[in-house]
Amino acid sequence: MATCSTSSVADEELNDPGAAPYGNFINYYTFNPPENRLSLIPSTLLQDLGHSGGHQTTLLLDVGCNSGELSVAFYKHLVPEPVSQEESDSRRVHLLGFDLDEILIQRAQQNNPLPSNISFISLDVTKGADRLQDYLNQHGCSHFHLCLCLAVTMWVHLNHGDAGLLQMLSQLASISQHLLLEAQPWKCYRSAARRLRKLGRSDFDHFKTLKVRGDVAEHAREHLERNCGMELIQSFGSTTWDRKLLLFRRRGD
Repeated sequence: MATCSTSSVADEELNDPGAAPYGNFINYYTFNPPENRLSLIPSTLLQDLGHSGGHQTTLLLDVGCNSGELSVAFYKHLVPEPVSQEESDSRRVHLLGFDLDEILIQRAQQNNPLPSNISFISLDVTKGADRLQDYLNQHGCSHFHLCLCLAVTMWVHLNHGDAGLLQMLSQLASISQHLLLEAQPWKCYRSAARRLRKLGRSDFDHFKTLKVRGDVAEHAREHLERNCGMELIQSFGSTTWDRKLLLFRRRGD
């Protein structure tokens, strides 16, 4: 996930993959492959959530998609291959992946095997509400049916503080019917700060002043349920990196 991007950051990563203060790791999916998450998520998830496909448009959103490998794998995991041209024409599941790192997005666009159904754009999650709303309007939908926010929270939190984290969660909740959240545990914050110090770089601006600490996933759950009209409906367990995959639903849906 990237919350900021310049070519120099990407160039620096080529020499040291640990130098990614915005989460925009180059070759991220070589050390955290999509299967680490997909093995926990049933392929029937869209049907289980009431999105059976057919002629109904279903929109998916992948926040901080990096170079897009998980976006594509997730789509293929949930959406069966069409067996006929008629079925292909009626397949109305679309996924939008975004990341602020333009180089990673260019790679995602170049390697996209399903351009009719999957799109990638460069966007800052803390500033991109209008473009996301434009995408919804283009498809005639009021919300994304399922939003993925996987290993994104820490980078927004470290770079934009407590207010930035809670604002992002509120924004995603406001445009999503379901939200699949993977929040990094606090030990990851310490590791990220250590990596920066080891490289001789300045610390994250907000790291020492954060009040949301400890069980960040629990803090996120409390915010989503108390302030955003969402409810936790399922936990898919923990990934190989010991991170919980939590599924929330907008109340009343």
